[in-house]
Amino acid sequence: MNTIQLKNALIQRINEIEDVSFLKAIKTILDARSEGKILKLTPELKTEIINSKKELSKGLYIDNEQLEKDMEIWLNEE
Repeated sequence: MNTIQLKNALIQRINEIEDVSFLKAIKTILDARSEGKILKLTPELKTEIINSKKELSKGLYIDNEQLEKDMEIWLNEE
């Protein structure tokens, strides 16, 4: 896949996304790339990071291996 094809594929995928939080995260990544190495976080993203760190310290998370097992079960349910 060449650069133009990749860009078009990404544009297509982004156009299909309705999740505002996810779109904001993509925008943050793109903004960081175009502005250099400094990542600027919105107040909302900072709050999400702080909340995520609190959940992690309380053990409120699932590891990737368990998540994959759970997803496999959910996908195979009828």
